Amino acid sequence: MAEHKENKKSENFEKKFKEAEKALEKAEKSLQEAQKAQEEAEKAKEEALSKAEANKNDYLRLMAEFDTFRRRSAEEKLELTKSASADTIKGLLPVLDDCEIALKQLSDIEGSEDAVEGISLILNKLTSYLKTKGLEKIEAKGKDFDTEFHEAVTMFPAPSEDLKGKVIDVAQNGYTLGGKVLRYAKVIVGA
Repeated sequence: MAEHKENKKSENFEKKFKEAEKALEKAEKSLQEAQKAQEEAEKAKEEALSKAEANKNDYLRLMAEFDTFRRRSAEEKLELTKSASADTIKGLLPVLDDCEIALKQLSDIEGSEDAVEGISLILNKLTSYLKTKGLEKIEAKGKDFDTEFHEAVTMFPAPSEDLKGKVIDVAQNGYTLGGKVLRYAKVIVGA
């Protein structure tokens, strides 16, 4: 009977051991499935992060391109406005020249004080308006000849040694607009 009890205990133990082994195999299988699911989840997470990063980069690039386009369009519009303004002002320069010539001519005629005053008023208004738009007269008479601002019409023997290479007279005034030469001053240079 003791042997029977021993056999039963041994069978019971083997049965429980096999059940434990099956439970362990089942647990290991569940663990492997869980690890596999975790790996797949990590892989899906990495793919999603990679896709999100690519979308973010695409978005940032598009925003930068749009900002560049907007800035470039604004610059082109401003340049076009400046160009149109410069063309208009350049077209008014002969009128300004004619007013100055008329003022000089009329000031030599007696009894033309009213005409001189009228033309002087028109010339001052026109000059003031053009100055507000950035037009500046190039001062040339008595200055050193500078090819950046002056165009030599002719060379004339200088009355004195210190006038050599300097502007003796101005044939036509020159102007700058916003720091850029709109029309060179046509000058007579001392030789």
